[in-house]
Amino acid sequence: MPIPASVIQALENNKIAYQLKATEQHIEAAKARTAASPTTSGCEVKSLLLQDKEGKLQILLPRDHLLDLNAIKMQFGRELEPVAQQELKDILAENNLKTIPALPEWRNYKTIVDSALLQHPTLLLDSGDNDQSIELQSTDFQAFIKTTAVGEMSCLAPSVPDSAEMDREQITDSLKRFTKLRIKQRLEETLELPPLPETAQRIIKLRADPDADISDLADIVELDPALSAQVVSWAASPYYSAPGKIKSVHDAIVRVLGFDMVLNLSLGLALGNAMHTNVMSQHHLTQYWRQAVCSAAMIESLVTSIPRQNRPGFGMAYLAGLLNNFGVLILAEVFPPYFLNLTKHFEVNTHLPQASIEQHFIGVSSCQIASWLMETWNMPPEVTAALRHQNNPQYQGEYSVYAKLIFVAKQLLSNRGIGPNTFQSIPDSLFKELHLESLTAEISADSIASASEDLNEIAEKMRG
Repeated sequence: MPIPASVIQALENNKIAYQLKATEQHIEAAKARTAASPTTSGCEVKSLLLQDKEGKLQILLPRDHLLDLNAIKMQFGRELEPVAQQELKDILAENNLKTIPALPEWRNYKTIVDSALLQHPTLLLDSGDNDQSIELQSTDFQAFIKTTAVGEMSCLAPSVPDSAEMDREQITDSLKRFTKLRIKQRLEETLELPPLPETAQRIIKLRADPDADISDLADIVELDPALSAQVVSWAASPYYSAPGKIKSVHDAIVRVLGFDMVLNLSLGLALGNAMHTNVMSQHHLTQYWRQAVCSAAMIESLVTSIPRQNRPGFGMAYLAGLLNNFGVLILAEVFPPYFLNLTKHFEVNTHLPQASIEQHFIGVSSCQIASWLMETWNMPPEVTAALRHQNNPQYQGEYSVYAKLIFVAKQLLSNRGIGPNTFQSIPDSLFKELHLESLTAEISADSIASASEDLNEIAEKMRG
Protein backbone atom coordinates (compact mmCIF):
# COMPACT_ATOMS: atom_id res chain seq x y z
CA MET A 1 0.00 0.00 0.00
CA PRO A 2 1.22 3.59 -0.52
CA ILE A 3 2.74 5.48 2.39
CA PRO A 4 -0.02 7.54 4.04
CA ALA A 5 -0.15 11.21 3.11
CA SER A 6 0.24 12.19 6.78
CA VAL A 7 3.72 10.65 6.85
CA ILE A 8 4.81 12.40 3.66
CA GLN A 9 3.33 15.66 4.91
CA ALA A 10 5.32 15.45 8.17
CA LEU A 11 8.55 15.09 6.19
CA GLU A 12 7.74 17.94 3.84
CA ASN A 13 6.53 20.25 6.63
CA ASN A 14 9.94 19.82 8.26
CA LYS A 15 11.68 20.35 4.89
CA ILE A 16 13.43 16.99 5.16
CA ALA A 17 15.12 15.60 2.05
CA TYR A 18 14.20 11.93 1.70
CA GLN A 19 13.88 9.01 -0.68
CA LEU A 20 11.49 6.07 -0.58
CA LYS A 21 13.13 2.67 -0.77
CA ALA A 22 11.50 -0.72 -1.35
CA THR A 23 12.02 -2.87 1.74
CA GLU A 24 13.65 -5.80 -0.07
CA GLN A 25 15.97 -3.44 -1.97
CA HIS A 26 17.23 -1.61 1.10
CA ILE A 27 17.73 -4.85 3.05
CA GLU A 28 19.93 -6.26 0.31
CA ALA A 29 21.77 -2.96 0.00
CA ALA A 30 22.38 -2.87 3.75
CA LYS A 31 23.75 -6.41 3.67
CA ALA A 32 26.11 -5.46 0.85
CA ARG A 33 27.30 -2.35 2.67
CA THR A 34 27.79 -4.26 5.89
CA ALA A 35 29.88 -6.90 4.15
CA ALA A 36 32.02 -4.26 2.47
CA SER A 37 32.36 -1.79 5.34
CA PRO A 38 30.44 -2.32 8.57
CA THR A 39 31.23 1.17 9.85
CA THR A 40 29.51 2.90 6.94
CA SER A 41 26.41 0.74 6.62
CA GLY A 42 22.94 2.20 6.75
CA CYS A 43 20.69 1.63 9.72
CA GLU A 44 17.02 0.63 9.83
CA VAL A 45 15.13 2.71 12.38
CA LYS A 46 12.30 1.19 14.41
CA SER A 47 9.65 3.11 16.35
CA LEU A 48 8.24 1.72 19.61
CA LEU A 49 5.26 3.16 21.47
CA LEU A 50 5.34 2.90 25.27
CA GLN A 51 3.44 4.50 28.13
CA ASP A 52 3.40 5.28 31.83
CA LYS A 53 1.34 7.50 34.14
CA GLU A 54 2.71 10.57 32.34
CA GLY A 55 1.34 9.42 28.99
CA LYS A 56 2.61 7.84 25.79
CA LEU A 57 6.24 8.01 24.71
CA GLN A 58 7.79 7.16 21.37
CA ILE A 59 11.24 5.53 21.18
CA LEU A 60 13.38 5.52 18.01
CA LEU A 61 16.20 2.95 17.91
CA PRO A 62 18.06 0.69 15.44
CA ARG A 63 15.90 -2.25 14.37
CA ASP A 64 18.61 -4.74 15.36
CA HIS A 65 18.90 -3.28 18.88
CA LEU A 66 17.21 -4.33 22.11
CA LEU A 67 15.52 -1.60 24.14
CA ASP A 68 16.45 -1.66 27.84
CA LEU A 69 13.61 -0.36 30.01
CA ASN A 70 15.91 -0.03 33.03
CA ALA A 71 18.20 2.34 31.09
CA ILE A 72 15.24 4.59 30.25
CA LYS A 73 14.20 4.66 33.89
CA MET A 74 17.72 5.60 35.03
CA GLN A 75 18.20 8.37 32.44
CA PHE A 76 14.71 9.83 32.13
CA GLY A 77 12.85 8.66 35.22
CA ARG A 78 10.13 7.02 33.17
CA GLU A 79 8.90 3.56 34.25
CA LEU A 80 7.49 2.47 30.92
CA GLU A 81 5.47 -0.46 29.66
CA PRO A 82 4.16 -1.33 26.19
CA VAL A 83 0.87 0.05 24.94
CA ALA A 84 -1.81 -2.67 25.02
CA GLN A 85 -1.95 -4.64 21.77
CA GLN A 86 -5.58 -3.80 21.08
CA GLU A 87 -5.01 -0.09 21.63
CA LEU A 88 -1.98 -0.23 19.34
CA LYS A 89 -4.04 -1.99 16.66
CA ASP A 90 -6.70 0.73 16.97
CA ILE A 91 -4.10 3.50 16.58
CA LEU A 92 -2.66 1.83 13.47
CA ALA A 93 -6.10 1.21 11.94
CA GLU A 94 -7.16 4.80 12.61
CA ASN A 95 -4.11 6.05 10.70
CA ASN A 96 -4.18 3.37 7.98
CA LEU A 97 -0.76 2.04 9.01
CA LYS A 98 0.85 -1.35 9.54
CA THR A 99 3.52 -0.15 12.00
CA ILE A 100 4.30 3.01 13.97
CA PRO A 101 6.28 5.35 11.65
CA ALA A 102 9.78 6.19 12.86
CA LEU A 103 9.09 9.92 12.64
CA PRO A 104 10.01 11.96 15.73
CA GLU A 105 7.01 13.31 17.65
CA TRP A 106 4.56 11.41 15.43
CA ARG A 107 1.03 12.40 16.50
CA ASN A 108 2.72 14.83 18.92
CA TYR A 109 4.01 11.99 21.10
CA LYS A 110 7.05 12.98 23.14
CA THR A 111 10.02 11.16 21.60
CA ILE A 112 13.40 9.86 22.79
CA VAL A 113 16.04 8.94 20.22
CA ASP A 114 18.63 6.27 20.91
CA SER A 115 22.12 7.71 20.49
CA ALA A 116 23.21 4.67 18.43
CA LEU A 117 21.26 6.14 15.49
CA LEU A 118 23.61 9.11 15.34
CA GLN A 119 26.55 6.89 14.43
CA HIS A 120 25.20 6.03 10.97
CA PRO A 121 25.52 8.24 7.87
CA THR A 122 22.37 6.78 6.31
CA LEU A 123 19.13 5.93 8.07
CA LEU A 124 16.14 3.93 6.84
CA LEU A 125 13.09 5.00 8.81
CA ASP A 126 10.08 2.73 9.25
CA SER A 127 7.40 4.41 7.13
CA GLY A 128 4.41 2.67 8.65
CA ASP A 129 4.24 0.49 5.53
CA ASN A 130 6.12 -2.81 5.46
CA ASP A 131 6.89 -2.45 1.74
CA GLN A 132 8.80 0.85 1.85
CA SER A 133 11.23 2.75 4.07
CA ILE A 134 12.23 6.41 4.22
CA GLU A 135 15.90 7.00 3.52
CA LEU A 136 17.51 10.02 5.20
CA GLN A 137 21.06 11.22 5.50
CA SER A 138 22.33 11.69 9.04
CA THR A 139 22.46 15.49 8.75
CA ASP A 140 18.80 15.60 7.73
CA PHE A 141 17.84 13.19 10.50
CA GLN A 142 19.64 15.28 13.12
CA ALA A 143 17.86 18.39 11.87
CA PHE A 144 14.59 16.44 12.19
CA ILE A 145 15.29 15.58 15.86
CA LYS A 146 16.83 18.88 16.98
CA THR A 147 14.20 19.34 19.72
CA THR A 148 14.11 15.67 20.68
CA ALA A 149 15.74 14.04 23.71
CA VAL A 150 18.62 11.63 23.03
CA GLY A 151 19.85 8.86 25.32
CA GLU A 152 21.75 5.57 25.51
CA MET A 153 19.06 2.98 26.08
CA SER A 154 19.70 0.03 23.78
CA CYS A 155 22.30 -2.54 22.82
CA LEU A 156 22.88 -4.72 19.79
CA ALA A 157 20.68 -7.78 20.15
CA PRO A 158 22.57 -11.09 20.38
CA SER A 159 22.31 -13.30 17.32
CA VAL A 160 20.37 -16.54 17.42
CA PRO A 161 22.76 -19.51 16.97
CA ASP A 162 22.96 -20.62 13.35
CA SER A 163 25.06 -23.76 13.84
CA ALA A 164 25.36 -26.66 16.26
CA GLU A 165 28.85 -25.45 17.22
CA MET A 166 27.59 -21.96 18.07
CA ASP A 167 24.73 -23.50 20.03
CA ARG A 168 27.12 -25.54 22.18
CA GLU A 169 29.38 -22.52 22.73
CA GLN A 170 26.46 -20.43 23.94
CA ILE A 171 25.36 -23.07 26.41
CA THR A 172 28.93 -23.42 27.75
CA ASP A 173 29.36 -19.65 28.05
CA SER A 174 25.97 -19.26 29.70
CA LEU A 175 26.86 -21.83 32.34
CA LYS A 176 29.85 -19.71 33.31
CA ARG A 177 27.55 -16.74 33.73
CA PHE A 178 24.99 -18.84 35.59
CA THR A 179 27.65 -19.95 38.08
CA LYS A 180 28.30 -16.34 39.02
CA LEU A 181 24.60 -15.58 39.26
CA ARG A 182 23.79 -18.84 41.10
CA ILE A 183 21.44 -19.70 38.27
CA LYS A 184 23.35 -22.85 37.43
CA GLN A 185 22.48 -24.24 40.84
CA ARG A 186 18.79 -23.41 40.33
CA LEU A 187 18.77 -25.06 36.92
CA GLU A 188 20.47 -28.22 38.17
CA GLU A 189 17.96 -28.46 41.01
CA THR A 190 15.12 -28.14 38.54
CA LEU A 191 16.62 -30.77 36.26
CA GLU A 192 16.20 -33.13 39.21
CA LEU A 193 12.97 -31.62 40.53
CA PRO A 194 10.40 -32.02 39.18
CA PRO A 195 11.21 -35.40 37.67
CA LEU A 196 9.59 -36.60 34.48
CA PRO A 197 5.89 -36.90 35.43
CA GLU A 198 4.66 -40.42 36.11
CA THR A 199 2.03 -40.19 33.37
CA ALA A 200 4.68 -39.11 30.88
CA GLN A 201 6.89 -42.02 31.95
CA ARG A 202 4.04 -44.45 31.29
CA ILE A 203 3.35 -42.90 27.87
CA ILE A 204 7.01 -43.08 26.83
CA LYS A 205 7.12 -46.72 27.92
CA LEU A 206 3.95 -47.38 25.93
CA ARG A 207 5.47 -45.75 22.86
CA ALA A 208 8.28 -48.30 22.93
CA ASP A 209 5.84 -51.22 23.11
CA PRO A 210 5.10 -52.53 19.57
CA ASP A 211 2.04 -54.39 20.89
CA ALA A 212 0.43 -51.35 22.54
CA ASP A 213 -3.16 -50.69 21.51
CA ILE A 214 -5.90 -48.13 22.02
CA SER A 215 -7.07 -49.66 25.29
CA ASP A 216 -3.57 -49.44 26.77
CA LEU A 217 -3.32 -45.74 25.92
CA ALA A 218 -6.84 -44.96 27.16
CA ASP A 219 -6.10 -46.72 30.46
CA ILE A 220 -2.99 -44.58 31.04
CA VAL A 221 -4.68 -41.28 30.19
CA GLU A 222 -7.74 -42.06 32.30
CA LEU A 223 -5.55 -42.58 35.38
CA ASP A 224 -5.09 -38.78 35.34
CA PRO A 225 -8.62 -37.24 35.52
CA ALA A 226 -7.44 -33.74 34.53
CA LEU A 227 -5.50 -35.06 31.54
CA SER A 228 -8.39 -37.26 30.51
CA ALA A 229 -10.77 -34.29 30.57
CA GLN A 230 -8.39 -32.21 28.47
CA VAL A 231 -8.02 -34.92 25.80
CA VAL A 232 -11.80 -35.38 25.60
CA SER A 233 -12.40 -31.63 25.38
CA TRP A 234 -9.76 -31.37 22.64
CA ALA A 235 -11.53 -34.02 20.55
CA ALA A 236 -14.95 -32.50 21.27
CA SER A 237 -13.93 -28.98 20.24
CA PRO A 238 -15.61 -27.31 17.24
CA TYR A 239 -12.20 -27.37 15.51
CA TYR A 240 -12.59 -31.09 14.78
CA SER A 241 -16.39 -30.99 14.25
CA ALA A 242 -16.79 -34.56 15.46
CA PRO A 243 -20.31 -36.00 14.98
CA GLY A 244 -22.09 -36.84 18.20
CA LYS A 245 -20.82 -36.44 21.74
CA ILE A 246 -17.30 -37.50 22.74
CA LYS A 247 -17.83 -39.42 25.97
CA SER A 248 -14.43 -40.92 26.74
CA VAL A 249 -10.75 -41.02 25.91
CA HIS A 250 -11.45 -44.19 23.92
CA ASP A 251 -14.00 -42.22 21.85
CA ALA A 252 -11.48 -39.43 21.32
CA ILE A 253 -8.91 -41.89 20.00
CA VAL A 254 -11.16 -44.00 17.79
CA ARG A 255 -13.55 -41.41 16.40
CA VAL A 256 -11.49 -38.20 16.14
CA LEU A 257 -7.82 -37.92 16.97
CA GLY A 258 -6.24 -41.31 16.43
CA PHE A 259 -3.75 -43.26 18.55
CA ASP A 260 -0.63 -41.33 17.54
CA MET A 261 -2.08 -37.88 18.16
CA VAL A 262 -3.60 -38.74 21.54
CA LEU A 263 -0.36 -40.37 22.65
CA ASN A 264 1.68 -37.27 21.83
CA LEU A 265 -0.99 -34.80 22.93
CA SER A 266 -1.15 -36.54 26.31
CA LEU A 267 2.62 -36.52 26.62
CA GLY A 268 2.81 -32.80 25.84
CA LEU A 269 0.06 -31.98 28.33
CA ALA A 270 1.64 -34.13 31.03
CA LEU A 271 4.94 -32.28 30.64
CA GLY A 272 3.19 -28.92 30.75
CA ASN A 273 1.41 -29.92 33.96
CA ALA A 274 4.78 -30.80 35.54
CA MET A 275 5.58 -27.09 35.87
CA HIS A 276 3.93 -25.13 38.67
CA THR A 277 4.04 -21.77 36.80
CA ASN A 278 3.16 -19.86 39.99
CA VAL A 279 4.80 -16.70 38.69
CA MET A 280 2.84 -16.74 35.42
CA SER A 281 -0.32 -14.66 35.17
CA GLN A 282 -3.46 -16.07 33.58
CA HIS A 283 -2.60 -13.94 30.54
CA HIS A 284 0.85 -15.53 30.27
CA LEU A 285 -0.60 -19.04 30.59
CA THR A 286 -3.25 -18.30 27.99
CA GLN A 287 -0.63 -17.00 25.57
CA TYR A 288 1.55 -20.05 26.20
CA TRP A 289 -1.19 -22.56 25.43
CA ARG A 290 -2.50 -20.60 22.45
CA GLN A 291 0.91 -20.67 20.84
CA ALA A 292 1.37 -24.36 21.70
CA VAL A 293 -2.04 -25.39 20.37
CA CYS A 294 -1.85 -23.31 17.19
CA SER A 295 1.70 -24.46 16.43
CA ALA A 296 0.71 -28.12 16.85
CA ALA A 297 -2.32 -27.64 14.60
CA MET A 298 -0.20 -25.82 12.01
CA ILE A 299 2.40 -28.59 11.95
CA GLU A 300 -0.36 -31.20 11.76
CA SER A 301 -1.62 -29.49 8.61
CA LEU A 302 1.86 -29.08 7.10
CA VAL A 303 2.86 -32.71 7.64
CA THR A 304 -0.32 -34.06 6.07
CA SER A 305 0.38 -31.97 2.94
CA ILE A 306 3.87 -33.46 2.48
CA PRO A 307 3.98 -36.41 0.04
CA ARG A 308 3.82 -39.67 1.98
CA GLN A 309 7.25 -40.87 0.83
CA ASN A 310 8.88 -37.70 2.20
CA ARG A 311 6.74 -37.25 5.29
CA PRO A 312 8.49 -37.17 8.70
CA GLY A 313 7.01 -38.97 11.67
CA PHE A 314 3.65 -37.34 12.33
CA GLY A 315 3.69 -38.02 16.07
CA MET A 316 7.16 -36.55 16.59
CA ALA A 317 6.35 -33.48 14.49
CA TYR A 318 3.10 -32.90 16.35
CA LEU A 319 4.74 -33.29 19.77
CA ALA A 320 7.57 -30.94 18.80
CA GLY A 321 5.00 -28.34 17.73
CA LEU A 322 3.05 -28.68 20.95
CA LEU A 323 6.23 -28.28 23.02
CA ASN A 324 7.87 -25.60 20.85
CA ASN A 325 7.59 -22.93 23.58
CA PHE A 326 8.02 -25.25 26.57
CA GLY A 327 11.12 -23.28 27.56
CA VAL A 328 8.84 -20.42 28.64
CA LEU A 329 7.40 -22.64 31.37
CA ILE A 330 10.92 -23.57 32.50
CA LEU A 331 11.95 -19.91 32.72
CA ALA A 332 8.93 -19.19 34.89
CA GLU A 333 9.66 -22.24 37.07
CA VAL A 334 13.41 -21.77 37.52
CA PHE A 335 14.08 -18.04 37.20
CA PRO A 336 10.96 -16.16 38.40
CA PRO A 337 12.61 -12.69 38.63
CA TYR A 338 14.20 -13.15 35.21
CA PHE A 339 10.91 -14.35 33.76
CA LEU A 340 9.04 -11.22 34.81
CA ASN A 341 11.78 -8.97 33.44
CA LEU A 342 11.99 -10.98 30.20
CA THR A 343 8.25 -10.91 29.52
CA LYS A 344 8.24 -7.14 29.94
CA HIS A 345 11.06 -6.83 27.40
CA PHE A 346 9.37 -9.33 25.04
CA GLU A 347 6.33 -7.06 24.93
CA VAL A 348 8.45 -3.97 24.26
CA ASN A 349 10.93 -5.43 21.76
CA THR A 350 8.44 -7.10 19.42
CA HIS A 351 10.80 -6.38 16.51
CA LEU A 352 13.32 -8.94 17.83
CA PRO A 353 13.21 -12.75 18.19
CA GLN A 354 12.49 -13.71 21.80
CA ALA A 355 15.55 -16.00 21.78
CA SER A 356 17.75 -12.96 21.16
CA ILE A 357 16.27 -11.13 24.17
CA GLU A 358 16.72 -14.20 26.37
CA GLN A 359 20.35 -14.52 25.36
CA HIS A 360 20.96 -10.88 26.26
CA PHE A 361 19.60 -11.24 29.79
CA ILE A 362 20.55 -14.80 30.79
CA GLY A 363 23.07 -15.84 28.12
CA VAL A 364 21.03 -18.75 26.76
CA SER A 365 17.64 -19.13 25.09
CA SER A 366 14.60 -20.88 26.53
CA CYS A 367 14.75 -23.23 23.52
CA GLN A 368 18.21 -24.38 24.56
CA ILE A 369 17.15 -24.82 28.20
CA ALA A 370 14.04 -26.79 27.14
CA SER A 371 16.15 -29.06 24.96
CA TRP A 372 18.56 -29.61 27.82
CA LEU A 373 15.73 -30.65 30.14
CA MET A 374 14.27 -32.95 27.46
CA GLU A 375 17.62 -34.72 27.23
CA THR A 376 17.64 -35.17 31.00
CA TRP A 377 14.12 -36.63 30.79
CA ASN A 378 15.27 -38.98 27.99
CA MET A 379 12.67 -37.60 25.62
CA PRO A 380 12.89 -38.63 21.93
CA PRO A 381 15.93 -37.08 20.19
CA GLU A 382 13.66 -35.79 17.41
CA VAL A 383 11.94 -33.50 19.92
CA THR A 384 15.17 -32.48 21.62
CA ALA A 385 16.72 -31.42 18.29
CA ALA A 386 13.53 -29.68 17.17
CA LEU A 387 13.30 -27.52 20.29
CA ARG A 388 16.97 -26.58 20.32
CA HIS A 389 17.26 -25.60 16.64
CA GLN A 390 13.77 -24.28 15.85
CA ASN A 391 15.08 -20.75 15.29
CA ASN A 392 17.73 -21.85 12.80
CA PRO A 393 16.35 -22.66 9.33
CA GLN A 394 19.89 -23.47 8.15
CA TYR A 395 20.40 -26.30 10.66
CA GLN A 396 21.52 -29.48 8.87
CA GLY A 397 21.97 -31.94 11.73
CA GLU A 398 20.05 -35.13 12.41
CA TYR A 399 16.29 -34.62 12.76
CA SER A 400 16.59 -31.13 11.26
CA VAL A 401 13.26 -31.63 9.49
CA TYR A 402 11.40 -31.29 12.81
CA ALA A 403 13.19 -28.07 13.74
CA LYS A 404 12.48 -26.62 10.30
CA LEU A 405 8.81 -27.54 10.48
CA ILE A 406 8.53 -25.56 13.71
CA PHE A 407 10.32 -22.61 12.11
CA VAL A 408 7.99 -22.61 9.10
CA ALA A 409 4.88 -23.04 11.26
CA LYS A 410 5.85 -20.19 13.59
CA GLN A 411 6.60 -17.79 10.73
CA LEU A 412 3.34 -18.59 8.94
CA LEU A 413 1.39 -18.03 12.15
CA SER A 414 3.31 -14.87 13.08
CA ASN A 415 2.44 -13.38 9.70
CA ARG A 416 -1.22 -13.84 10.67
CA GLY A 417 -0.95 -12.30 14.12
CA ILE A 418 -0.66 -15.58 16.04
CA GLY A 419 2.24 -15.95 18.47
CA PRO A 420 5.25 -13.61 18.73
CA ASN A 421 5.16 -10.78 16.20
CA THR A 422 8.63 -11.43 14.78
CA PHE A 423 7.87 -12.68 11.28
CA GLN A 424 10.81 -13.73 9.12
CA SER A 425 10.48 -14.55 5.45
CA ILE A 426 10.61 -18.26 4.60
CA PRO A 427 13.10 -19.06 1.81
CA ASP A 428 11.68 -20.98 -1.15
CA SER A 429 14.59 -23.38 -0.69
CA LEU A 430 13.23 -24.33 2.74
CA PHE A 431 9.81 -25.21 1.34
CA LYS A 432 11.54 -27.28 -1.31
CA GLU A 433 13.72 -29.06 1.25
CA LEU A 434 10.63 -29.98 3.29
CA HIS A 435 8.76 -31.09 0.13
CA LEU A 436 6.12 -28.46 0.82
CA GLU A 437 4.33 -26.29 -1.72
CA SER A 438 4.51 -22.71 -0.47
CA LEU A 439 0.99 -21.94 -1.71
CA THR A 440 -0.41 -25.00 0.06
CA ALA A 441 1.37 -23.99 3.26
CA GLU A 442 -0.06 -20.46 3.04
CA ILE A 443 -3.57 -21.86 2.51
CA SER A 444 -3.10 -24.13 5.53
CA ALA A 445 -2.02 -21.14 7.61
CA ASP A 446 -5.08 -19.17 6.50
CA SER A 447 -7.22 -22.11 7.59
CA ILE A 448 -5.58 -22.20 11.02
CA ALA A 449 -6.04 -18.44 11.39
CA SER A 450 -9.71 -18.69 10.48
CA ALA A 451 -10.12 -21.41 13.12
CA SER A 452 -8.26 -19.40 15.77
CA GLU A 453 -11.35 -18.93 17.94
CA ASP A 454 -11.91 -22.69 18.12
CA LEU A 455 -8.21 -23.27 18.84
CA ASN A 456 -8.24 -20.54 21.49
CA GLU A 457 -11.14 -22.34 23.16
CA ILE A 458 -8.99 -25.49 23.33
CA ALA A 459 -6.11 -23.45 24.74
CA GLU A 460 -8.34 -22.03 27.48
CA LYS A 461 -9.15 -25.58 28.59
CA MET A 462 -5.49 -26.57 28.47
CA ARG A 463 -4.63 -23.63 30.72
CA GLY A 464 -6.97 -24.89 33.40
